[in-house]
Amino acid sequence: MRALDWLKRGQKIDQASGARLRSRVIEALRSVFDPEIPVNIYDLGLVYALDIDEDKGHVAICMTLTAPGCPVAQTFPSVVEEAVRSVEGVGDVTVELVWEPPWSRERMSEAARLQLGLI
Repeated sequence: MRALDWLKRGQKIDQASGARLRSRVIEALRSVFDPEIPVNIYDLGLVYALDIDEDKGHVAICMTLTAPGCPVAQTFPSVVEEAVRSVEGVGDVTVELVWEPPWSRERMSEAARLQLGLI
């Protein structure tokens, strides 16, 4: 199932399959930082859905950016793809950039809000 399908069905990131590979993929996502905000994309809440087929090594990511006019909108998905592809056990990576629902601060983790002095 494509990551966007998970988003449309209202699934949360933690409900997708591939638990053993999941933590390593999330660690890779946490190594990628938003170019405008000094917080990683996972804790910023930019990753809307993460679908992992552990048997095939396929990872599908549905994500957004903090603003549609972000200057890296064209190149950032490939940065994310490269980071995830470097994880052992990952073969194929698909990154789908979406704008709905729009990103907001409420999607940020508590750690990200604390890091930015928002709490």
